[in-house]
Amino acid sequence: MQSAEAVLDILRERGRRGLPCNELYRQMFNPQLYLMAYGRIYSNKGAMTPGATGETADGMSLAKIGRVIDALRHERHRFKPVKRVFIPKKNGKRRPLGLPSWTDKLVGEVMRLLLEAYYEPQFSDHSHGFRPRRGCHTALRDVARTWTGTSWFIEGDIAQCFDALDHRVMLETLAEKIHDNRFLRLVRNMLKAGYLEDWKWNATLSGAPQGGILSPILSNIYLHRLDTFVEKVLVPEYTRGKLRARNPEYRRVESDIQRARRRGDRVSVRVLHKRLHSLPSQDMNDPGYRRLRYVRYADDTLLGFAGPKAEADEIKQRLAQFLRDDLKLELSEEKTLVTHARTQAARFLGYEIRTQRDDGRSERKKGNRRLRRSVNGTIALHVPKDVIKAKCAPYLTRGKPAHQPSMYKHDDYNLVGIFGARYRGIVQYYLLAGDV
Repeated sequence: MQSAEAVLDILRERGRRGLPCNELYRQMFNPQLYLMAYGRIYSNKGAMTPGATGETADGMSLAKIGRVIDALRHERHRFKPVKRVFIPKKNGKRRPLGLPSWTDKLVGEVMRLLLEAYYEPQFSDHSHGFRPRRGCHTALRDVARTWTGTSWFIEGDIAQCFDALDHRVMLETLAEKIHDNRFLRLVRNMLKAGYLEDWKWNATLSGAPQGGILSPILSNIYLHRLDTFVEKVLVPEYTRGKLRARNPEYRRVESDIQRARRRGDRVSVRVLHKRLHSLPSQDMNDPGYRRLRYVRYADDTLLGFAGPKAEADEIKQRLAQFLRDDLKLELSEEKTLVTHARTQAARFLGYEIRTQRDDGRSERKKGNRRLRRSVNGTIALHVPKDVIKAKCAPYLTRGKPAHQPSMYKHDDYNLVGIFGARYRGIVQYYLLAGDV
């Protein structure tokens, strides 16, 4: 019997080489994978949250793992309906959350380990959600470092993404690489298991349950088709030219400076230098230069475009059409915006993002006395004002710091520790912002 790590290493290698997976279901019989899965989920808060059957992590044993494997070997395992609860959202609405039974969590974690090992090497570098060693900060850092010169932000938000995943499209996508009907049937049974709301069974005609262990990896596999479309179709079509053309006006002022220097007219040189520093050295409307950049975190997408607004609107429409026609998904109208990067701020992962412009700021390059405007065109990350207001609100009354009666029982040492932990949690998330 192979160790769990050996099995996952083999799948990673197959995924890296783009080879199909033919015997994935047989790996579900390996007890080592269940021990690894148990070690990953037993300490989670949800491990003791009962699903529809009331089963929790209590009473877990090797004998129970053996019974689960035996049921899978004979294809007798059936996923139980998830227990649906609702959690409040910031906009006042409620988000449905599915609570699976403990056995289904364990089986789901083994399936997730197998799927993640195989698909992770194939995923796009522009995808950052629900992936190992990636997260919100890696996505934001990518934007801040490589999106210089962006003129328009196209903010994309897929409406009810987890609830709207089309089961047929999902299974077809999996079947492209996984040539194992038993494993595909197991995924289909999980998707079709239904949910209990007020103890009444309801069918799941689409989507993957939020709160389910498999939902994040399945959504990434599903939306990988979107990543591929953007990278192989949109980006090549809307990216051209190595450099922008030189600005004719900038070159004319440079020539005037040279002539004034030859005449010895220092006053004119100073005036012309001020004029030069107010002009871009390149033609910002060069029709031969375009750049399209892309990043995705779960169902939130952001595209940065250097070019005219008409083409930015066209990109948005093509994105919406691909989602509608190929993935059976819809972009949220109220959250999908085309934002001017220099005069407005795009919202992405809780940050405000804008392209900077400040002709008054410059820096002296090392070993060169020439001053240059290094700020213009670079991406700035900011903490939104409404976030600051919302984080301060629980501690204020009529705009002034207020007592916290629930904290009276703590001594000074614990008070400092509690408030310090809360403060660090907020600040460390916004460390990438220039105004943190």
